[in-house]
Amino acid sequence: MYAINTDKISSIMKKVFLIVVVGIISGIGGAWLYENHLSRNIDAVEGIPVSNDDFLDRNSITNAVAGPANDVEDVPYTESNRASQMLRPADFTLASKSSTKSVVFIKTISQNRYRSTWMDWFFGEGAGQRSISTGSGVIYRKDGYIITNNHVVNDADRIEVIIGKKEYEAALVGADASTDLAVLKVSSGRLPEIRIGSSRNVEVGEWVLAVGNPFNLTSTVTAGIVSAKGRELNIMKSIFPIESFIQTDAAINPGNSGGALVNLEGELIGINTAILSKTGSYAGYGFAVPSDIVKKVADDIIKYGEVQKAFFGADVLDIDSDIAEKLGTDDYSGVVISYVEEDGAASKIGINKGDIILKLDNEAINSRSQFEEVLSYHSPGDRLNVTFKRNKKIINNTLVLTNREGTTELLEREIFTFKSLGADFEKVSKVERNLLNIEHGVRVIKVRNGLISQMEIDEGFIITYINKVPIKDPETLADILTKIRGRVYLEGINKRGRREIYRYYF
Repeated sequence: MYAINTDKISSIMKKVFLIVVVGIISGIGGAWLYENHLSRNIDAVEGIPVSNDDFLDRNSITNAVAGPANDVEDVPYTESNRASQMLRPADFTLASKSSTKSVVFIKTISQNRYRSTWMDWFFGEGAGQRSISTGSGVIYRKDGYIITNNHVVNDADRIEVIIGKKEYEAALVGADASTDLAVLKVSSGRLPEIRIGSSRNVEVGEWVLAVGNPFNLTSTVTAGIVSAKGRELNIMKSIFPIESFIQTDAAINPGNSGGALVNLEGELIGINTAILSKTGSYAGYGFAVPSDIVKKVADDIIKYGEVQKAFFGADVLDIDSDIAEKLGTDDYSGVVISYVEEDGAASKIGINKGDIILKLDNEAINSRSQFEEVLSYHSPGDRLNVTFKRNKKIINNTLVLTNREGTTELLEREIFTFKSLGADFEKVSKVERNLLNIEHGVRVIKVRNGLISQMEIDEGFIITYINKVPIKDPETLADILTKIRGRVYLEGINKRGRREIYRYYF
């Protein structure tokens, strides 16, 4: 039998009561603290504006989502809601809605130029040799101008554009191989043109969308960030390539070429052009031509039929460890002059081989791609402030940019078509002749069925001599080839810059 100790029970009851009272007070205090302080901090992270008297230190907040914040309700980007917008998760709906309607599907149809099978001989030229390719394009202007890649429409005999559910036949206004851009024109009413942004304002780490219309599946959208700017890939098949790509991890697959790269405002900041892949499918690296280059190229093609490219009169190289050692410097800033054109713009202000270009128009230059990009914004006749270094001496001067003939005038491209030869030709410019170290030449632009295709001369080949007769213009070339008989030796420069001879018997 156990005896009950009443004093001990009384002591335990007092302790239990005290614990209950403390618990109630703590709960009330915690609820008050959450309601008046902690909940505001959590709301700020979720995107709810925070009042100015909150304890949250705005100066300590970093941009959690790279690039401009975007709100479907179009909340003004002011200091009062800066913290909430910077921490708001990226929203792609506004950019998708505003840009997808401006991206179109492009289909090209090409005929084989060569008699390559017995069917061609029996049934006629091009029998069974038709090829179809597809890509994307972007409506640049509401009056029917569309931008795409040059490689999407190159060699096409017919170009079709599908906008929404309607199909149009498009005309090629002009193309520029140096930037892989082309401009098409369709006859239509008011089209939904895309808004143009400035690629110079794009930051690495900024959210972007790649918008395409592959295989006529209506517009597709993929998201990613800008992972680099000013990328040079050495993929342009041109004697004067301009490569300063925006690199993104937004997926760009076959069929998306010529589509739009847009920011979170739905503004065009680039034309999707290439992917880095060993299989032909997207592998994490996509590249777009910056919109500021796109705008200059497109406007020139629409107005003049070709790009008014400005020439500096010199070539440059990136400064790596080997070049720095040869220059006797440990400073890797700038680009080094590797070639100076005789009587060119650079030579006229005293720039020499080995000089280091530091700035163009007060913008620091640290890569060849950046050098070419800055030049691409200009036209012949523009004055360019140049800062360069020679033997540790800094020199400032003003250079007048020239055209491909070494003058400051705006030029229109002259293309000569000879149906009897089945090809288009143009005279090689002074700048190219100096670079290739030739005195004269005529380039083959486009090959159709005819004598040139029978001789198996490639597009881009520069004809310098026929049977030792110098070819200085397209008219001379056509006159010789239409009259000559017997053995023909045709000399010239191929697209790789190497001398080559074609032999043919009439």
